Amino acid sequence: MPDSFGFAPDAPIGARDAAIGCVGAGFIMADVQLAAYARAGFPVAAIASRTPARAAAVAERWSIPRVHDTPDALIADPAVAVLDIAFPPDLQPALIAAACAQPHIRAILAQKPIAMDYAAACAAVETCEAAGKVLSVNQNMRFDQSMRVLKQLLDRGALGAPVIATIEMRAVPHWQTFLADYDRLTFLNMSIHHIDVLRHLFGEAESIFTAARPDPRTVFPHTDGVVVSTIRFASGVMAVSLEDVWSGPREPGFDSDIYIKWRVEGADGVAQGTIGWPSYPDGAPSTLRYASLRETGGDWVEPTWDTRWFPDAFAGVMAEVQDALAEDRPTTLAGRDNLATMALIDAGYRSMAEGRAVRPQEITGVTTP
Repeated sequence: MPDSFGFAPDAPIGARDAAIGCVGAGFIMADVQLAAYARAGFPVAAIASRTPARAAAVAERWSIPRVHDTPDALIADPAVAVLDIAFPPDLQPALIAAACAQPHIRAILAQKPIAMDYAAACAAVETCEAAGKVLSVNQNMRFDQSMRVLKQLLDRGALGAPVIATIEMRAVPHWQTFLADYDRLTFLNMSIHHIDVLRHLFGEAESIFTAARPDPRTVFPHTDGVVVSTIRFASGVMAVSLEDVWSGPREPGFDSDIYIKWRVEGADGVAQGTIGWPSYPDGAPSTLRYASLRETGGDWVEPTWDTRWFPDAFAGVMAEVQDALAEDRPTTLAGRDNLATMALIDAGYRSMAEGRAVRPQEITGVTTP
């Protein structure tokens, strides 16, 4: 519902008809996605994971009627219409290909990143398109309430032409154990939230310059721990994204002041806010305040809401899939669109390696007029 300022911080929930089969029983599925689905009333028919006992425990917690011993067995279940994958990115393409061979699966929601790199992501998208399957990528930050309201501000011109944007993250993620086996860490698995939402807000990028250093707290070998990216957009916007996964010591009695803040400055206004995720599991809503020559007379105003990125925004992601099936249309998180985000990720890694700004066309091989 719109708030008193005319904003819609949460996506509306429409269709709820397509039965969901969940692959994965880790934190993001067990504590976040399934919580959002339960609140929204989406039907979950089955679950499977690499550890059947964990899948069984999650099924009991959320009253899921069927537990399959393997992901392949779940994919073969004719009751499943939407395959919801929350698996490591190196394993997702094979699951997507298996789902495309099943006529009863109509849509696939893949966790981000969809794959390890742009080439693997392209192959997954092309497989789905050839099979006629809806493919959506769980870029859930687009459904964070502050990001939705910011997009509405930008779309109605309240800030005028945007000039510069920043996202500043100083928070410590809980790295999944499988990430220790990859040669890509923060930029692929955390920065991708910010890179994608900046694309969503400002359009396609002309170039990206990314620098990184190891994070002293992360004990396994890695290159991209703390990451800073500068992105130039074709629209003229310049953006800076900082992922500081170190954020200072973690010792008793030391307050390192973790947060995620963002700011957008336009010709006719400024918006700024915070992302509530770092306080999870206690939780806090994200925030937004803005001042506009066009709407507020230059005064700062602050719309508010009670819902949160974790878990509420994940209902919006699934609503997109359900509505796309009901309305026979692509989702706004379509796999084809997500390829531009994956191209920026690969461009960022090339930038780190070569110490220069990289155009995404160097990755895609497609030049713009």
